[in-house]
Amino acid sequence: MEQGAPSRTALSVALRRAAHQLYDAPVVFADPIAVPLLGSEYAEALKRTPTRADRPYSVAMRAHLVARSRYAEDALATAVDRGVCQYVLLGAGLDTFAYRNPYPGLRVFEIDHPATQLWKRGLLERNCIPIPPSLTYVPVDFERQSLECELLSAGFDRTAPAFFAWLGVVPYLTLDAFRATVSFLATLTPGTGLALDYGQPRAVLPPHEQLAHDSLAARVEQAGEPFQLFFTPAEIAAELHAFATIEDIGRDQINARYFAGRSDQLQIRGHAGRLLSAWL
Repeated sequence: MEQGAPSRTALSVALRRAAHQLYDAPVVFADPIAVPLLGSEYAEALKRTPTRADRPYSVAMRAHLVARSRYAEDALATAVDRGVCQYVLLGAGLDTFAYRNPYPGLRVFEIDHPATQLWKRGLLERNCIPIPPSLTYVPVDFERQSLECELLSAGFDRTAPAFFAWLGVVPYLTLDAFRATVSFLATLTPGTGLALDYGQPRAVLPPHEQLAHDSLAARVEQAGEPFQLFFTPAEIAAELHAFATIEDIGRDQINARYFAGRSDQLQIRGHAGRLLSAWL
């Protein structure tokens, strides 16, 4: 990401999440704020967002984005049922959960780069979406600042369990930044949970998926946000060894859980992207 500029990939994700509300039926991830947040400023971009069924990998990308949001919020519901009252979005981007939060008493912390956060707050203001009192913004540059220090300064209670969503972030981190965050999470109270998505290394993918990987990698690099970090399931499990339980699911499990029985083409197609949840 360019210094001082908002995330271009965050906008791309938000456009696809909004397109899902308009063009896919039934929706897998209902988000009534996704379209209003973009407002007139991005209305034309939303119209141009790829939705054609004859572009299966574009549809599969949208499927991955909505599935990971649904997966994280399904896991959050489990956490709330267990008594968790703190939700932390690491790299929140244009996520809308805080503005449609159905859980009384759940405090939400949005962590993101200061420039992206400022851009988002401008969109909220221009499109008349109120900021709820249960939300705290925490500007953090993951590569240069301490997540622990900034989050604790914002009022996070490390003595109470929390749930963390880390969506669309891991591939853009250095290994050191990833490990620093995991090390902090491992010090928190038992009952704390985490949901994230990650990508597998190019070398373990079949040849046609390697080409798709290369195309996507070139696009995000051109946007100034290059991929840096990939894991196999065994590798990320080793990194998360402090967590007591881990669920790690790939294409077949995601399709069975969220896309079974559909009459359209919305589904996960490749093996690169995976979803994971873990609990201390």
